[in-house]
Amino acid sequence: MTIAGDILDRVRATGLLPEGAEVLVLLSGGRDSVCLLDVAVALGCRIRALHVNYGLRPEADGDEAHCRTLCGALAVELAVHRARRPADAPGNLQAWARDVRYGQAARAAGGGLVATGHTASDQAETILYRLASSPGRRALLGIRPRSGVLVRPLLGVTREQTAAWCRARGLDWREDASNASTTYARSRVRAGLVPALEAVDPRAQANVVRTAQLLREEAEVLDVVVDTALAGRDRIALEHLAALPGALARLVVRRLAEDATGALCARAAARLPDILDLGGAGSLDVGDGARAVVEDGVLRFARTPPAVRRA
Repeated sequence: MTIAGDILDRVRATGLLPEGAEVLVLLSGGRDSVCLLDVAVALGCRIRALHVNYGLRPEADGDEAHCRTLCGALAVELAVHRARRPADAPGNLQAWARDVRYGQAARAAGGGLVATGHTASDQAETILYRLASSPGRRALLGIRPRSGVLVRPLLGVTREQTAAWCRARGLDWREDASNASTTYARSRVRAGLVPALEAVDPRAQANVVRTAQLLREEAEVLDVVVDTALAGRDRIALEHLAALPGALARLVVRRLAEDATGALCARAAARLPDILDLGGAGSLDVGDGARAVVEDGVLRFARTPPAVRRA
């Protein structure tokens, strides 16, 4: 089987790009997004593309021009959004760019799917980065194939395979030099850690990705166990919580904290001993904007109130 046929079969099998679906492809001009755009066209999706020009590199206008040429050749409608980062923008540069990209995609999608070109290579690098930078089981779950309308159809395809697709199809792509910069932690994982692991075993990336897939499947089972422990409630008696196995009790605490805040609360589970020490009544800020509140021996969570400024 040809590389094109193999990738088409893999992507079709995910069900993430059904024929006739309205799909907005996030197109950077790199090999992965170029491959994704061409695959989506080949699968018979109703495609539009979005390119965000951040103006951060001398090559930015060249990337935009390349995307315009590619979309013209594939008869795909392209929208271009030009963004410039305010001097007082919070967070790091990559986080700002991600927020701009996904925010613009949500506005442009019009109720259809939004597809990104994340690959198995990105999956392995993400897991290794999270494993090094944040504790807990979720660090090993990796990137989800689907989150609402956001789909990642190429998670079963490596970066080398997307390049092979583009070469086989005669499609050029743009290289982003910043991807090789050691300024960013993710780039250091790509340039240093991944090759070191592949020196131990050439299957290292595939093994990391497969492990994440198995853990996601097992996480679904754990979610059912947590659902059973809570029985549909948004609180739990401290006595009941203390009687649960430690691992399950930590999962219950994290679920309650995240349901209350609507955000990830990675640090909540580690505060289980402190929460149990609250006894019949009390409150405790557990981090990530979550507060544990015990009243009459029953634990619930709330958002941590904003700090009061004193004159």
